[in-house]
Amino acid sequence: MPGQPVHIVANFTVHDAAKYRVYEKGFFPILKKHGGEFLTFDDEHHTFEGSEPREGRMVIFKFPNEAAARAWYHDPEYQGISVHRREGTELKFLTMVHSLPPRG
Repeated sequence: MPGQPVHIVANFTVHDAAKYRVYEKGFFPILKKHGGEFLTFDDEHHTFEGSEPREGRMVIFKFPNEAAARAWYHDPEYQGISVHRREGTELKFLTMVHSLPPRG
């Protein structure tokens, strides 16, 4: 799949750890299926300016390109497990960020 890598940034607060663990267990195989790579998560992030995000977990992962990210998000298997994330967390955002194009 051609194109530049994209990163997915999510911020959410877990309010039902058991439901979130069900989501988390199913998340990684589907991420890998679409060429995704988990980069990091942080429960103690710091915002230097602005009002969001103030609390919760910050997660960052990447895909080789936008098409792979969209295929992951729209995958019926992902949508099936994301029910557990929706029930177990309060999502503030799930955002796709494009990489810079090559400079030449």
